[in-house]
Amino acid sequence: MKVTRIAYSARLNPGKYAALVEQARRLGRVRSEVWQRYGSIAGVGSGLRDRRVRDRWLVEGVHLQFGVLANAWKETVRDAMADITASLEAAKVEVRRTINRRTSDPAERKRMFTALTANQWASDPFLARQMRQHWKRGKNGTHDQIVVRADKHNTIVDGRGRLWLAVPGLDRRKLVRIPLSTTVAPSGTLRLILRGGRVEVHYQIDASQMRSSQRPCGEATVGVDKGYTEALTDSDGVRHGCGLGELLTGESNRLKERNRRRAKLRSIANTAALRGDHAKAHRIKANNLGVMKRDRQAARHRALVRTEIFTAVHRVVDKAATVAAEDLTKTFAGHKALGRNINRRLAGWTKGVTAEALKSVSERRGSALVHVNAAYTSQACHRCGRLGRRSGDRFHCTRCRVVWQADVNAAINILHRAGDPDIALHTPHQKVKQILQDRTDRHRTRLPVQDSSPAPAERRANYPNRSAMSN
Repeated sequence: MKVTRIAYSARLNPGKYAALVEQARRLGRVRSEVWQRYGSIAGVGSGLRDRRVRDRWLVEGVHLQFGVLANAWKETVRDAMADITASLEAAKVEVRRTINRRTSDPAERKRMFTALTANQWASDPFLARQMRQHWKRGKNGTHDQIVVRADKHNTIVDGRGRLWLAVPGLDRRKLVRIPLSTTVAPSGTLRLILRGGRVEVHYQIDASQMRSSQRPCGEATVGVDKGYTEALTDSDGVRHGCGLGELLTGESNRLKERNRRRAKLRSIANTAALRGDHAKAHRIKANNLGVMKRDRQAARHRALVRTEIFTAVHRVVDKAATVAAEDLTKTFAGHKALGRNINRRLAGWTKGVTAEALKSVSERRGSALVHVNAAYTSQACHRCGRLGRRSGDRFHCTRCRVVWQADVNAAINILHRAGDPDIALHTPHQKVKQILQDRTDRHRTRLPVQDSSPAPAERRANYPNRSAMSN
């Protein structure tokens, strides 16, 4: 398993950054040419590979118009062809779902699946129509990236202990040396991304080399529920990543205040421009409405959130050999419209980071991740199965007369759902609700007939209504 690491440049010379920007711009033209020529049925859809594209360009002299070194445009062609292939495979996923809905004949399904896998779908009218519907011709929007082959870069440490990365420039035998803010030398194929005067060096390493991958997993089986104030709550009642809520709330409040101030400054700049004071409008936009500082603050916040979530998942895996969780890659449409402030705090990207962390950490440390159907796990009592009422972090069961901690109750339900023979991962939520109600009805019919006479005072005193809340 491979994981991506990012190294950042430190105090890069503006002249070097400008040279890298120009090289990335020219390589963006290479990407655009690849997408224009081969991002259709006649390209990757017909089984064309990047090596044949490079051979064609060398024969036809297409590469001469870009003004970059041979290794640079060849790696860019390979990367762009890989992007087109990824978009094609994503379209095939939707077509396969359509095939499953269209026919139940195993032989016909096998024939269509085989044609899709072998890229022979153009001759089949139904498959060609579906692929045209789901696979649109794309275009390149990347003009800030440079792909460097593994044998075309080197690193050196100077006398002050700083690490320098040397990559090829636009001129032959002239390297651009980039100072890095890390002491770990990047290895393998590099992807340089230029953002806001800084270079991001993306590279992959083997996950087994990481210290966190060498930590053994636990032996228990737990269910986990994603929360807001904490990253995860397990079925034992333990919260993990309790600082997540403070991070999201603090960032939301900061963004609200910052956006209010920027809107006021933008209004002042527009008013000045209408009066003819373009110098004032330019000063405000140049000094107060830039995006470089804003983007760096957003990247720093995302890094803190990722650290909090990954740390929480590691703590869960420390105690669990099997982790039951809902499939967080699915999208759920809410019925209630929320405000901007709430939407910022409940941003969907944090759910994606949690899904990535659960998958990555469990694979690297040898723990099994089991996805379950999470329908009504937050609305059913884990003791009796009856649908109750949730209010904030409390779940009220009207049958058990107990108030549970809502996230702990949901985590226990997720753990039970992992071994449920009636509720599969893709069971519709309407059917899940019917199954839960049928179980509750069967449980109620097994109980003895209740005496309708009023209970005496001493009986009520011996059996009072219980109310408890889990810590």
